[in-house]
Amino acid sequence: MSFLNRNLSRTIKAVVRGKHTLPKLEYDYGALAPIISKDILEVHHGKHHQTYVNNLNAVEEQMTEAHSKKDLNKVVELSKNYAFNWGGHLNHSIYWQNLSPTKSEPSAELKKAIEEQFCSMEQFKKDLSALSVGVQGSGWGWLGFNKKSKKLQILAVSNQEPLEALTGLVPLFTIDVWEHAYYLQYKNVRAKYVEAIWDIANWKDISDRYAKALCN
Repeated sequence: MSFLNRNLSRTIKAVVRGKHTLPKLEYDYGALAPIISKDILEVHHGKHHQTYVNNLNAVEEQMTEAHSKKDLNKVVELSKNYAFNWGGHLNHSIYWQNLSPTKSEPSAELKKAIEEQFCSMEQFKKDLSALSVGVQGSGWGWLGFNKKSKKLQILAVSNQEPLEALTGLVPLFTIDVWEHAYYLQYKNVRAKYVEAIWDIANWKDISDRYAKALCN
């Protein structure tokens, strides 16, 4: 069953409780250079992510109005646009927190889990990098936590599909491989961008997400 069908009933019941807003970065636009340039962050965060936020607010208002009129055909018509922009807002919000100019290391618990499942940290990075580089078109590479098996998993999703709603995996770390995330700096060499992004991975945030997922 598609993401749209699985989440339609939840979407129909949604009521706008307040406007979504662009999350403020915990670092300056130039702080991730030279891995991610100031120009890229200004465009990626300030324009692309802001567009998802604007579109999400607009479509939620339209859906709320359609639902109040019991126009379920209109709700269904709008739900694909809702899912796309909600996913874009959610995915980017995680992506910004997953990055940091401050060097960090995985927690002992996360490092152990990665080494148990991927043999080594180096092999994990290699596997997730290859998966991310191999995304056809636009999408995301993810490290997620399977709540049922209590295992880590890596996978890729297309466009702006949100990981947990789509797969049930709790998102821990993501690599944005939409062209707007790297093209101004890396042109069409996606692999170079993916290789470099590990140098600014915020392992404190990733480890905190893992610890929280283990407890829930």
